[in-house]
Amino acid sequence: MGKYYRRNYYQGAYYHIYNKGNAGQNIFNKDEDYIFYLKKVREFKERHKITVICYCLLPDHFHSIIRQDSEIPVSKFILSLHTSYVLYFNQKYERTGHLFQGRFQVSNIEEDKYLLPLSSYIHLNPIVHRVTNDLYKYPWSSYLDYIGKRAGTLCEKSVILKDKTSDWYRKFTEEKIKERMKYPEFWEKISKFLPRTMA
Repeated sequence: MGKYYRRNYYQGAYYHIYNKGNAGQNIFNKDEDYIFYLKKVREFKERHKITVICYCLLPDHFHSIIRQDSEIPVSKFILSLHTSYVLYFNQKYERTGHLFQGRFQVSNIEEDKYLLPLSSYIHLNPIVHRVTNDLYKYPWSSYLDYIGKRAGTLCEKSVILKDKTSDWYRKFTEEKIKERMKYPEFWEKISKFLPRTMA
């Protein structure tokens, strides 16, 4: 548990994938950048046979949980997605060079019981990193879909929600803000799936 794999991919596995901008730079500057990225996620997830469970895009980094649904490594999906996005971004902003900080980071979520709390952490990132103080007004994550405030179709919410309601998930997730302060040992376990600079 908590080990980070770069090349061991297999069908049916869940992965926490994340990265940040090279040298701390932004990877999203304007609304249309987020829109373009998500459009490409939808395009390439079909081609590479992956399922998006949840995501959060922030100005300088991103998080997602992805399930690999075939023998095509999830790394192929990320490579296609980020190659396309970097070409778009560099052309739009008249820049050259790396956009992301090296190879994307990935950890295999070896136990399903961590999917729920990890998804909550991912959805709370805009609060944790002080991008917003109101998750209901932050459109660049799947949180609004999970709590029933938006009818998005990009993510397979049933993996996380199972028989739970959107309202239950909202209460569970927003309670994590308090639990992070009250129960640090809980977050110590979850942080094994998070990069040290983002935990």
